[in-house]
Amino acid sequence: MAFRYSVPVFLALLIAAGTPAARAQFTQPTPDELKMTADSKAPGISAIYLYQEEVTDDQLHFLSIYERIKVLTEKGKELATIHVPYVRGRDTVTDIQGRTIHADGSIVPLTAKPSDLMDYKVKDFQVDSVVFTLPSAEVGSILEYRLKIRSGDSHVSEPTWNIQGEYPVVKAHYSFHPYTPYGVQSSGGKTLTRLMWSTRLAPGVELAHEDRKDIYSLDLADIPAAPNEDWMPPLNTLKWRVEFYYTNSTSGAAFWEDAGKRWAKDVQEFTSPTSGLKKAADGMVAASDTDLQKAQKIYEAVMKIENTDFTRKKSEAERKKERIKEIHKAEDVWKEQSGTGDEIALLYVALARVAGLKAWPVQVVNRDRAIFDGRYLSTRQLDDFLALVNLDGKDTYLDPGQKMCPFGRLHWKHMFAGGLKLTDQGTVPVSTPGISFKTAVVDRVADLTIDPQGALKGSVRFVMTGPDALHWRQMTLENDQEEVKKQFNESIRDSIPDGVQADFDHFLALDDYSSNLVGIVKVIGNIGTATGKHFFLPASFFESRSKHPFVAQDKRTTPIDVHYAKMEQDDVTYHLPAGYTVETAVPLTQNNWPGHAAMSISSKCEGSDIIVQRVLAYNFVLLDAKDYSNLHDFYQKVATADQQQLVLSRVPAAKGN
Repeated sequence: MAFRYSVPVFLALLIAAGTPAARAQFTQPTPDELKMTADSKAPGISAIYLYQEEVTDDQLHFLSIYERIKVLTEKGKELATIHVPYVRGRDTVTDIQGRTIHADGSIVPLTAKPSDLMDYKVKDFQVDSVVFTLPSAEVGSILEYRLKIRSGDSHVSEPTWNIQGEYPVVKAHYSFHPYTPYGVQSSGGKTLTRLMWSTRLAPGVELAHEDRKDIYSLDLADIPAAPNEDWMPPLNTLKWRVEFYYTNSTSGAAFWEDAGKRWAKDVQEFTSPTSGLKKAADGMVAASDTDLQKAQKIYEAVMKIENTDFTRKKSEAERKKERIKEIHKAEDVWKEQSGTGDEIALLYVALARVAGLKAWPVQVVNRDRAIFDGRYLSTRQLDDFLALVNLDGKDTYLDPGQKMCPFGRLHWKHMFAGGLKLTDQGTVPVSTPGISFKTAVVDRVADLTIDPQGALKGSVRFVMTGPDALHWRQMTLENDQEEVKKQFNESIRDSIPDGVQADFDHFLALDDYSSNLVGIVKVIGNIGTATGKHFFLPASFFESRSKHPFVAQDKRTTPIDVHYAKMEQDDVTYHLPAGYTVETAVPLTQNNWPGHAAMSISSKCEGSDIIVQRVLAYNFVLLDAKDYSNLHDFYQKVATADQQQLVLSRVPAAKGN
């Protein structure tokens, strides 16, 4: 997708068609641009942006976009298709001009009419996309287009400049001319008069401001592509960007103090105690229950409510037909036995409070999307609500808005997540806890029978607790059985040796989210290598062809985020073919990275069977790039250990008398 501008809920206004900007001409390519076949600074890249321009002017009410793209490989031709999102009924995409310049200088203008496709629609709000494809794109071409987006004169812009993307940029220009003579009306009806911005730029690069014209601008050259390494933290912590927004606060501390009060007021109103909630709580708990028992019983009750994040939120017409009331307070969620994850989480807080528990709401930034940024003075960055309950003097975080999440656990995207929480002293920043590797375990247990020709047949049990179990339980809520089977088979593909076919059969304890989840898989195929009197088997059945992370890459430039601490435990039983015995087993192999990770492999013979056991545990989540060499060394040793083989030898046939 070539159009990399991230259009927020509010789009900027556009320049009138008759202005000089509207009459601007395309750029004449240089001989070097036409001859370019690669980028020496980014070898192998499929395209490069020769120029990007994004101009927002609220005085003249316009947003204009201009891009020039050099196609370097076949994949780069995909950038010829442009997607331009806009708010239908308020904005229009106009003055689309485009052309393709071939390497010989010949020009093919854009003549096809753009398409208009719906992207998203809720009630009275709809986002569409104008889509067009620049013609005759080929390797060596320069793709060039410009366009405008126009909306009503009362609209006020809060641009976000997403400077880094998938491809490098030779030159870029950004500018913003704000216009707020009467202030900006917030969603809460408050007038905001102060423009502020949050930046993440390269060292030494600063946003420029021309006081006389009140124009903010940024001119950049040689912008590298956004980092693209395995297991990175959310890109909002890494990518260069500038975000503008309006507020009344004069400092970050003042903003968060005021925002915290407004946030607290909203959640307190939603969770306010009512007679209906008191009656509901009384029906769940007994006076003799401990606080822990009360908390668990209320959790079980709200988990039974329809969570529309995992089903489907009913339309306004459907709600009217079924006489379902709009949700305004926690009691409404309980009465309707239906709500979003956030509404259910706040219902839990409300019920816990009327049951006499110390409970507070928490709202965090989902760590699979972003990391909380205190410099970005906006509560719009917050995502999901959690519940915090004090049990026996200890704070316990709960995730009732996540269907099938066990009591006392969090979805991994809510671990080490920043945001806000309400306390008796008011609203304060929060960072949620993580988990130990001992609570995120996958046991892979294989029972395999091998014949003398290497044919294999058996079964595998994947026993999961923690985030992996939650992932598959939620997967079954949102997909049919065949799709779940397909995705489970894809997830274990790299864990099965070459020549062996694995076929997921079914889950055990799928609906009991307090228990381990067990996936049953049937395996069949051929394994091992026979050479004369010997037969070789992979010692680590599940890792013999695994793509170990952090092995191929020698150096690292970005931090490492593995999502959550975890432990894998393998127990593989090979029933050996008749006439063979174990000549070489796997010696005890251990590999430790003190304070971070450990692995061990061992084997033992029991009659005609050999059992191989492997454990890999890592108790870290986030690592700085400077720690990468230790991580790399550890996983190199893991990969080497996983390539060990069992050597079987044929037992000579007994000679007759």
